Amino acid sequence: MSGRRVSGDGSVYQLSDGTWRGVIDLGWHGGKRRRKYIRGRTKAEVAKETRRLAGEADAGRLSHDRAPTLSGWLDRYLTEVAATTVRPSTLSRYRQEVRLYIAPVLGAIRLDKLDAADISAFYQDQLRVLSPGSVRRLHALLRRSLNVAVRWQVMRWNPVLAVDPPSVETKEVHPFSVEEARRFLRVVQGDRLEARWMLAVMLGMRQGEALGLSWADVDFDKATVRVRQALQYRSGNGLELVAPKTARSKRTVPMSESIMAALKLRREEQDADRVAAGEFWEDWGLVFTTKVGTPFSPRNDYRNFIGWLEEAGLRRVRLHDLRHTAASLMLAQGVPARVVMQTLGHSQISITLNTYSHVSPDLSRLSADRMESLLGGSDSGPLAAIVAASEDSNGPLTGQE
Repeated sequence: MSGRRVSGDGSVYQLSDGTWRGVIDLGWHGGKRRRKYIRGRTKAEVAKETRRLAGEADAGRLSHDRAPTLSGWLDRYLTEVAATTVRPSTLSRYRQEVRLYIAPVLGAIRLDKLDAADISAFYQDQLRVLSPGSVRRLHALLRRSLNVAVRWQVMRWNPVLAVDPPSVETKEVHPFSVEEARRFLRVVQGDRLEARWMLAVMLGMRQGEALGLSWADVDFDKATVRVRQALQYRSGNGLELVAPKTARSKRTVPMSESIMAALKLRREEQDADRVAAGEFWEDWGLVFTTKVGTPFSPRNDYRNFIGWLEEAGLRRVRLHDLRHTAASLMLAQGVPARVVMQTLGHSQISITLNTYSHVSPDLSRLSADRMESLLGGSDSGPLAAIVAASEDSNGPLTGQE
């Protein structure tokens, strides 16, 4: 046994192709000698890394076990981490992305062998069949999962961080103008779900958030509404209530008098539905329900939306553009971006500024008119008064001292 190398001992030698290899002997474990190999172009870099890893081994921080394959790790990550932090629908999408795209190409590679070149080649290969946006989603999944692997000391570094995902052209959003928003709200006025559309246009609630709104989260005394759940359709499970999109999506926001009035009317109508349904009533505690108390399907909600657009003679926009409309109009009215961020439940203020900072044409014109009024070039405008005052006190504005 005396001839055996002690745990943490290392050596460096040159290979036939001119590259260098470092070997760290981890000693005997489970009746087998365990070694760690590294490879590099120069003796100096390999020797440096060998010494570092030998120190890690000597301190007991270098695992004796073989690194798992990427497929093995992703399965563990999805089961132990993602399953407890993301929505069921998101977890299902993650598993599908691993099964269809990641595992067939990268799944057999061990984490200690996975490098940036593998990731970059994978992205280029996938761009032949997927859009840049889809490849970016694969990038995000790999980045998050391997960051956890590094924190858990399953691998030393995350090679995904060294690779840039493909760029995606930002899609322009198309919110309603002020007049279009008014026309939309006028056409839904008096409908049994009028308040649902007011919450979207005036507070920017997502579809799932509005349809998942509970009466327990509507406070008429404080004039606030709390977002803490969302209605979502899950294949195999049907409609279910889930947590909002992000932690910041959970929020409490003030509501206007018109929204409160619409919600009170909605409550009266629902009470009448409950009486009419009798024993067939299903009490989910939700604000927006069918006539027997069951959740209102997102698909039917979308169909209603398209019907309202046609009845109002409005251009076809996405349902999510009602949320864009709320943000756009709030920002154009001078509401601070951070307040808009909190109202809409954005996770970062950059989302508010970068995605929703557009303003509709009529509000752009209003802004231009106000700037003209403030700094207009006419002899009688405010700018002329400022110039005149400066000349009275300092002489003509010639730029000379």
